[in-house]
Amino acid sequence: MAFAGVGDELLAAPAAGLTLAVDGPAAAALAGETDNLVLRAARALATAAGVPAGAALRLHKHLPVASGIGGGSADAAAALRALNALWGLGWPEARLAEVALALGADVPACVASRPCRMGGIGEVLGPAPRLPPVGMVLTNPRVALPTPAVFRARQGGFSAPAALPSGWDDAAGMAADLAALGNDLEAPAIGLCPPVAEALAALRSLPGCLLARMSGSGATCFALFGGADDAVAAAQLLPEAWWRWGGGLHGPGA
Repeated sequence: MAFAGVGDELLAAPAAGLTLAVDGPAAAALAGETDNLVLRAARALATAAGVPAGAALRLHKHLPVASGIGGGSADAAAALRALNALWGLGWPEARLAEVALALGADVPACVASRPCRMGGIGEVLGPAPRLPPVGMVLTNPRVALPTPAVFRARQGGFSAPAALPSGWDDAAGMAADLAALGNDLEAPAIGLCPPVAEALAALRSLPGCLLARMSGSGATCFALFGGADDAVAAAQLLPEAWWRWGGGLHGPGA
């Protein structure tokens, strides 16, 4: 897992009760949702810490929902970090990660918010290879693709864990090694959502694209580029009707 330089924004302010307001370009997809993962994270932390669940939360939603890039998981992790500070708990990352795992397989990694390798269902975290400066384009054909449906459609076993070097000197070297690997969920995702194949084809046709793959269980796909500026320019060539973003990574390799 690596973290792109784009995401939602979560604000937390003191309050007697617990509330969540959602706005932003992707907010409509969460309209009517009464048990948002952000609220579940807040309640879980309050219960674990034995404190009242008091906070006024505001989520500015940029990322598409149910899109395979961990947006909801990152929002939950942001809630844990923000409320750890707001409530003065002073909990270390490892203790927050224990609460995070019950919220979702990707949430512990998002608490850390740094590149890592994930094992098990997501609870076994190890260091990622050293990442070089790299550009990334993300795109989603604005189709929600629920993860459980993709797993139900999958047939056969999973690929063996990849053998990776300790790091890469440049984006081209990283893309060359990753080109030998794949995403075992890509075929069932395309079967359920043919626009995934269209997105992958569009990414691979972009000038400077080093590698294109589906992210997680889809429908978002990504492409790697030599630098962030190349990715910014390439993203503008994708269909305007799609959600699209280009830039660099957050954290090491940024």
